[in-house]
Formats: sequence, structure tokens, C-alpha cells
Amino acid sequence: MSEKTAGSTPTAGSKWTRFIFIFIAIIYLLLFLFIPLITIFSKAFERGAEVYIAAITDKDALSAIRLTIIVALLVVPLNTVFGIAAAWLITKFRFKGKQLLLTLIELPFAVSPVIAGLVFVLLFSPRGVLGPWLLDHGIKIIFSVPGIVIATIFVTLPFVARELIPVMQSQGTGEEEAALSLGAGGWKTFFLVTLPNIKWGLLYGMILCNARAIGEFGAVSVVSGHIRGTTNTMPLQIEILYNEYQFSASFAVASLMSLLALVTLVIKNWIEWRAEKR
Repeated sequence: MSEKTAGSTPTAGSKWTRFIFIFIAIIYLLLFLFIPLITIFSKAFERGAEVYIAAITDKDALSAIRLTIIVALLVVPLNTVFGIAAAWLITKFRFKGKQLLLTLIELPFAVSPVIAGLVFVLLFSPRGVLGPWLLDHGIKIIFSVPGIVIATIFVTLPFVARELIPVMQSQGTGEEEAALSLGAGGWKTFFLVTLPNIKWGLLYGMILCNARAIGEFGAVSVVSGHIRGTTNTMPLQIEILYNEYQFSASFAVASLMSLLALVTLVIKNWIEWRAEKR
């Protein structure tokens, strides 16, 4: 009895271990999160609010912001539909090639975004595999918005599916089978049974997909062509401004991206809190 009580009582060693890990976590957050964020905003306002406002209202900056939002608005719904369909197929049905499908979903995490961009250039550029046919039909993909959307879809493909698959696996198929046995059709079962059960995981996956779509640089940099006012997203605009030694302007645009990231983080934590509360 005394051994059990002694084993369940926190020791001085465990307290020191907990303190050390908390200290390490705080130092890590300070070095790699808080200090960089403070630096971004301090550099953005270094030359005053007027310079900051001028930087973010510049026509090229506004074009980059608009293009980033357009790409996110296109990519997130498309990957959401794919993620739901893939997760439904993998968790609710048995079929040959299931493991292959799971591997393909994970592929964007294994392939460098720059390599993915190069692949799309080889496929869709005027001298690529499909380029001559696209050119004959007046379709331009590389160095235009469609190429940016395709590249972003590829790098953000796994996020929704990866969040939904474990959720659907843990729920099993009992509720769907019960609904079908009571006469509900496939779509009615999905909207009234499956979707309410996965809504928090779905929202979480969409938030992650949106965050990656907004911040994607590597693949978009390869396929965009860096055309000012046309194919520059916010990350590309930041790079161009920084390389041109327009530091205040580059940090001003970066501060907007940081604000978007903070909003995304708040929404993500709220979704996690609601999911845990349920």
C-alpha cells in the first residue's frame, strides 16, 4: 500500500523534469514564433503608418492579395469535395487498390513542391507533353492563373482527406447501415448522418488546406512566371519586394500574411475546443 501511494505521489525529480520541458517549450516559442512575429510587424511599421498603408495598397500588392484569395477560394472547395469522396471511399468500402489510393493521397507530402512545379511545367508548357495541344486550342496553363491553381491543388490535396479518414474510421459504418435499413437513400444518409458526424474534422481539414493554399511558395513560384500584377501571389510578392531592397513594403505584405495565419490559428483552436467539448 505504501509503495503504491509513494509511486502515485509526484516527486521532486518529476517537478524539475516538467519545469525543464516547460522552459524549453517557452524558449522555443519565443525564438521561432513570437520574436519573428514581433520582428515582422516592427519592420512593417518601421517607416510609419503612411508607408505601411501605401505598401499594402500598391496596385501590385493588391493584385497579389486578390490572386491569393481567388486561388484559396478555388482550391479549398475542390480539395474538400475530393477529401470527402476519398475518405468516404476508403473508410466505408472494401476494394482492391485501397492502399494505393492512400499512398497517392500522401504523395504531395513526399514530393518537394518545387519538383511538383517542374512536373507541371514539363506537362503544360508550350514545349511540354500536352503544351502543343493546349496551345492549338488557345489554353494557357503555365505562367497563368490556372497553373497556379493546379499547383496549389496538388500541394494541398491531402489535408482534408487526412483529417476525415481517422474520424470516419473511428465512427465505423453502424449508423449509415441503420439509416439505409430504415429506407434512407445514399445522399440522404450522407447529409443527415455522415456529414453531421464529421463536420468538425471537415472544418479542421479545410482550415489547414486554406492556410497552406495561402502560404504556398515553391510550386507556385515555378509555374507562375513571377509576372507583376498578374501571377504573383502574396508569398511571391514578398520575395520580389525583398530582393529589390524594399524591406518595409515586403514586411508590410508579410504582416498581412501573418495576420491571416493568426486568424487561421484562432479558428483552428476554436474548432479543436468545440470538438473536444462535444
